[in-house]
Amino acid sequence: MAQLFPLPLIIIIPFLLSLTSSLQFKEAPKFYNSPNCLNNDQTIHISMTLDATYLRGSMAAILSILHHSTCPDNLRFHFISVTSATTTRHLNHTIATSFPYLTYYMYSLNDGNVAGLISTSIRSSLDCPLNYARNYLAALLPERVKRVVYLDNDVVLVDDIGKLAATDLGEDAVLAAPEYCNANFRTYFTPSFWANPGLSNTFHGRKACYFNTGVMVIDLERWRNGDFTTKLTEWMELQKRMRIYELGSLPPFLLVFAGKIASVDHRWNQHGLGGDNFRGLCRDLHPGPVSLLHWSGKGKPWARLDAGHPCPLDSLWAPYDLLQTPFLFDH
Repeated sequence: MAQLFPLPLIIIIPFLLSLTSSLQFKEAPKFYNSPNCLNNDQTIHISMTLDATYLRGSMAAILSILHHSTCPDNLRFHFISVTSATTTRHLNHTIATSFPYLTYYMYSLNDGNVAGLISTSIRSSLDCPLNYARNYLAALLPERVKRVVYLDNDVVLVDDIGKLAATDLGEDAVLAAPEYCNANFRTYFTPSFWANPGLSNTFHGRKACYFNTGVMVIDLERWRNGDFTTKLTEWMELQKRMRIYELGSLPPFLLVFAGKIASVDHRWNQHGLGGDNFRGLCRDLHPGPVSLLHWSGKGKPWARLDAGHPCPLDSLWAPYDLLQTPFLFDH
């Protein structure tokens, strides 16, 4: 397997560098362990990606996690980026300035190895190498990290992440995530996939349900022992030879893990708030309680708020926005 540990970084396009440098964020308050923090020695590892386009979302996500954590001093963040050295320094400076007490680590994904595996999907932003960073967490993060909560950068938490991190993975599950068995699973793969028994039989005997990869609890030790990065890569290589799916990084995870994961309550991923992948229309919450709000889909709350056309639920994201000087586009 190709080495995916931190390597020299590529040059980002000048516009994104300028955009990142234009964002100024406020300093977040310091959060302390509460008296209810009974596991003062229990470290919780969280991994997210960092890039210029979604930096504002990442900052809001971090603030929401700290704000609602019972044991914020126990949190360790692992940030993954694919940027130039200059932009990496800026991202590091931004995190350190806004969260001066945060314990975090920075890694870079060698996007040259990843880009050759990516097939075009229904939305260009889904083809970014960072969208595949979750495939390589076991290689990027130190071996001492046995379990990690992976989060997309368009989420906010309104509950204690320690509850999510403590999810029981049972005796052999590699990851846990909310499952959505009412979704039409067949639509995530092409007709040619289902017409080929050698491919479609992959799901034989499995109660395969859709799950969203933007919120996962991953046992990295089991992942490493099972070499699951190679299993995902094999499906991506097949996709390059014969198109078997249309939607970015999700289908390989479904092919490898669907029907084999530990289930998490739906409250931990109220997803789809960004609308569909084409127009980003407003959506309502799913029925039931809420612990995590996820603006998956095309529409992002910060963009809609800046444009003056927010969706009603974007008001739930706004309190966590640390932006000091909004970067406004001409509309």
